[in-house]
Amino acid sequence: MRTPRFLALLLAVFIGGTSLFAAGFRLAAPISDHMVLQREKPIAVWGWADAGESVTVAFAGQSKTATADADGKWTLKLDALAASAEPRTLVVTGKDGHKLEVKDVLVGEVWLGSGQSNMAMTVAGCYRFDEEKSAAKYPLIRHYQESSTHAEQPQAEGKGSWKACTPDNVGGFSAVLYFFGREIHREVGVPVGLVNTSVGGTPIESWVAAEAQSSHPETKANFDAQLKAYQAFDAAKATALYEKQLAAWKITAAKAKAAKTELPRKPIDPIAMRKFKGGPAGLYNGKVANLAPYTLRGMLWYQGEGNAGNAGLYDKQLSQLVTSWRTLWSDEVPFAWVQLPNYRDSDSESWPRIRESMMKVLALPKTGMAITLDIGDPKDIHPKNKQDVGLRLSYWALATVYGKNVPAVSGPLPAGSKVEGASLRVSLQHAAGLKTRDGAPLRGFRIAGADKVWKNASARIEGTEVVVSSPEVTAPVAARYAWAENPDCNLVNGAGLPATSFRTDDWPVPTAKR
Repeated sequence: MRTPRFLALLLAVFIGGTSLFAAGFRLAAPISDHMVLQREKPIAVWGWADAGESVTVAFAGQSKTATADADGKWTLKLDALAASAEPRTLVVTGKDGHKLEVKDVLVGEVWLGSGQSNMAMTVAGCYRFDEEKSAAKYPLIRHYQESSTHAEQPQAEGKGSWKACTPDNVGGFSAVLYFFGREIHREVGVPVGLVNTSVGGTPIESWVAAEAQSSHPETKANFDAQLKAYQAFDAAKATALYEKQLAAWKITAAKAKAAKTELPRKPIDPIAMRKFKGGPAGLYNGKVANLAPYTLRGMLWYQGEGNAGNAGLYDKQLSQLVTSWRTLWSDEVPFAWVQLPNYRDSDSESWPRIRESMMKVLALPKTGMAITLDIGDPKDIHPKNKQDVGLRLSYWALATVYGKNVPAVSGPLPAGSKVEGASLRVSLQHAAGLKTRDGAPLRGFRIAGADKVWKNASARIEGTEVVVSSPEVTAPVAARYAWAENPDCNLVNGAGLPATSFRTDDWPVPTAKR
């Protein structure tokens, strides 16, 4: 008599051909064809099998064994390997003939990138795409696109696939990740894997672990409010309000178009946005948790636009993101982010506040920041020059992670200030060869006395310091530089990298709710 197990196996063969055990005996999504494994660190490999099943992973002359737990999950680590551009096969075997093969596996450097639309923006949307496409013959650069959605609880499994860099594939790669990874590949000379998990239009709250947000007194209230709003969401009311806003926008946009003035920002569809980001921690749960413990060299982040309305909280949130992700991976990996660029002419101080918050988080160990104050687009929140963004991130990584010589690790950052009579002297780091970008006098400085009234200031460079003054402020107390969304400024170091926005005061700054 045929047993139920036999009939189940027979049905599996009939339906799935040779994929007898695809449903139960499987690997985590990133452990798949064309992947790049991190060199010189123990390599995590994991998947699922029957509870109690013994699973063996063989790769590059190694063989390691693990046992699936009560939920069927197993994890093991291969010994650290040297970089290798030789395509090899990783073989996973279990009981009863269970076997999986992962082909075209390389060993090199692996970086994860995340954020909102400027990280998600593809190479196809950047400057000179035709040139970039034709030159994209880097089969040793691989890009993993994480394609899961948000979730209410951390997910063990996700979706995604690896692709090798070819002219046909590169258009879909994250541009920031690709241009960063290309520099690492060129300078370090090993395969590079780029793991992309990013979603446009999302706030940082979506990407930070719920426990990290809810357990900290400075972010708990914000987390609780967002969670309450998410749970109380009324789709019908939200749709009705959106349609009303959209109708008004169409009228205003038509008038602006006829007058050849800047178009107003289009209202955001709340249903679509809810689908993209979920609730607070939704994207951490659905698009980050499942990637751990894939072994990485480091992480990159490009986001902040979605939090401009609450900029004063961003340094706490970014700190939580860095620390909660490092905790998830049980590894204090190097972590860098892109500071928001120049964008639109506005009286709002929200973007400089976000830039300031990002700078504060550099106090965390093994962190870095690419300053992009000179390569944004005042009329486009998605500037197309991602080549320089990737290059500047690579300078930080090449110098601090790989020990390479670079023109400069960063653009100038403030390192203290002091009053000298009617002037204020600002010290800067990463300021070798300090100069102006255009050879003109310094622009972008303002100065104020105890009355907190800001006046335009003149400034001069003295070594790695800037001396700021104004005849209208005889007893200066504080100075600011490039403190605007789209500042007119020109201070750079000898490598041509721009100085960050900064201020020497800590006076309250208004922010604009959006």
